This record gives sequence, C-alpha cells and structure tokens, in this order.
Amino acid sequence: MREGVLIYDHESGRMDIRFDLLDYYGGLHCGEPLEVKIGDVWVPTTIELGDFWYLKGVYIAKLNGLHVRIKD
Repeated sequence: MREGVLIYDHESGRMDIRFDLLDYYGGLHCGEPLEVKIGDVWVPTTIELGDFWYLKGVYIAKLNGLHVRIKD
C-alpha cells in the first residue's frame, strides 16, 4: 500500500493522490477503493462523484489534504 495526500487536479477534474513532490497516482476513478486516516484509524472507503467528489460512508466536507493509502 502506498500512502499519500488527496488533492484535486484541476486539469483532469479528478481527485488524485500525491505521494511525493513529483509522484502522483494519476487520477482516481469512481468506485476506486482506498483507505482514509481518521485520527489513528484507517477507514476503508471508495471515492465517488455526484455533484461533487466524496468518500462513501465517510462524512468529511473537505477532501483536499486527507491522508490516504491505496494498493498499487
């Protein structure tokens, strides 16, 4: 699993994961599984798009900057 931070990519219109200064996941797609760190706990979820990007079952208003991990 690789850990990084969620960011919004304005060029693609997708959420992405930044692992390092120049290392990105390459854009997330609807239904893609990942884990988000809430406090000290990793919570499994999927990223979805409705009127806006959101994490299924995770009620957080701002996704940018969340610490996440994903299988490579």
